[in-house]
Amino acid sequence: MAHALASVDTNAAPITQSLQLRDTLRQMLAVLEDERHALAGLEIDAIMACAVSKDSLCGRLDTTDHALVDEECRGLLDAARRLNEANRRVRNLIAANVAARLDAMTGQPALYRANAAPARIGLVR
Repeated sequence: MAHALASVDTNAAPITQSLQLRDTLRQMLAVLEDERHALAGLEIDAIMACAVSKDSLCGRLDTTDHALVDEECRGLLDAARRLNEANRRVRNLIAANVAARLDAMTGQPALYRANAAPARIGLVR
């Protein structure tokens, strides 16, 4: 994982060439792959490092002129989108598992479920 994280340059100049865009997208793919491994191993420090790297790379990608996106870049963007979506689903599954375990331990309904009535911890009076 250190390879992808070490290659993220947060002070880089705006992207002005297709080659720079491709390199940045390849870095994003590497970070997303690292995130997948970190999620599989439940390595919180690595997950957080990937989040910081993804944020930095997104900031760099925001500087890109849309005219630079060619066919190869579209393929890299699509691959990154798919991998990010897969990682999001894994994160959501982990969060749901944690919520279920907390519910089981407390014997209470979820404390932070959308549109749910507020749960109370302790005895009902």
